[in-house]
Amino acid sequence: MRTLPVFLSLLSGLLMTATSAAPAGAAARPAKVVPDVVFQRADFATGTPEGTAAGDGLTFGSAAGTVSYTDALGTRTWEYTRWTGPERAVGFPATELIASWTAVVPAGSWMQVETRARNAEGLTKWYSLGRWAYADGDIRRTSVRGQGDDDASVAVDTLVAAAGKPVTAYQLRLTLYRAPGSSATPRVRTSGVMASNVPDRATVPVSPGGGAWGTELDVPRRSQNVHQGHYPEWDGGGEAWCSPTSTTMVLGYWDRWPSAQDTSWVDPSDPDPEVDYAARHTYDHAYEGAGNWPFNTAYAGRYGMDGFVTRLRSLTELELLIKAGIPVVTSQSFKASELPGAGYGTNGHLMAIVGFTSGGDVIANDPASSSNSAVRRVYPRANFENVWLRGSSSGGVAYVIHPPGHTLPATTPGLPANW
Repeated sequence: MRTLPVFLSLLSGLLMTATSAAPAGAAARPAKVVPDVVFQRADFATGTPEGTAAGDGLTFGSAAGTVSYTDALGTRTWEYTRWTGPERAVGFPATELIASWTAVVPAGSWMQVETRARNAEGLTKWYSLGRWAYADGDIRRTSVRGQGDDDASVAVDTLVAAAGKPVTAYQLRLTLYRAPGSSATPRVRTSGVMASNVPDRATVPVSPGGGAWGTELDVPRRSQNVHQGHYPEWDGGGEAWCSPTSTTMVLGYWDRWPSAQDTSWVDPSDPDPEVDYAARHTYDHAYEGAGNWPFNTAYAGRYGMDGFVTRLRSLTELELLIKAGIPVVTSQSFKASELPGAGYGTNGHLMAIVGFTSGGDVIANDPASSSNSAVRRVYPRANFENVWLRGSSSGGVAYVIHPPGHTLPATTPGLPANW
């Protein structure tokens, strides 16, 4: 749970027309009816290093200093290195930023991701968008509460610009920590920032086909509901575990998920220990749940995967990924009556989109199901697109997870790249 060829030319033209200004004398209409969105990857060869080394990602080189850090595990001293990226223009007035990353963070090390934004008044302060560790015993993996000010606030993993202060550019800062004198070498493999401005639209028109009708990927099916009451220290399974369950299904499709040895601590009666494992290793101790979006894609990085959080503008765009053999995790909210076939309502829910019927409807592995065999669902295209993309939902949030050697398709021509 989380609260919150020809067809390409047609889509590009449709989206650009929808966002253009009306000609003189035309009837008034909304200035923007699709999201402005761009995803920009970090280039570690640029920016300002403080002890980091760029090459195969961003690696801890020579310590730039030490810092004391306190959380529920106690107070410890860490040595650190830091990389500050150059200022990058967004290209439109953005209202939200989401940073995501994949990293190798061995025991005895962790990392922090921060951004600061430029608005009409200048640069803001730095905001933390996550303190990430894979192991349990070094720090508590966490988002950071209480960072709001006159410029922006942080909603778990999302930097939200204050009203009237849109973001025109931003900087990304990554800090790597390890125990003093340690040989641990944390390394950021990939990182990037998604900037967006989602229109406040109550309804979303159905999009044209994107070439994936009749395609269904063989993604393993896992139910979150069979884990109801499991491991309350990581939010107790069931409704709370939609995100790690969806991430697990996608990792299973790529044959990249925890081994039997990894999951040996899980109760032997558990039907799918890989789901419990994912919940444990995505759990955000401040949010008190496993639904932190970048924490899920960062977890996928544990298995050598590339992963990031973005927004898609339509099901047409999502079809491009399915056609390329890449299942996509989506976030949406809806009342039970708004999504025929679901049988439930939700304030925020993740599911894995695995294909499309021959008529263009959505085939989802929906973890909010009574059993693994019941996970496959078909949702009407128009209904699904509406509850996923509208302003009161996630505005098209998606996890894109794939092996580094599996090439992403081209993005929509004429629009900023959103993957």
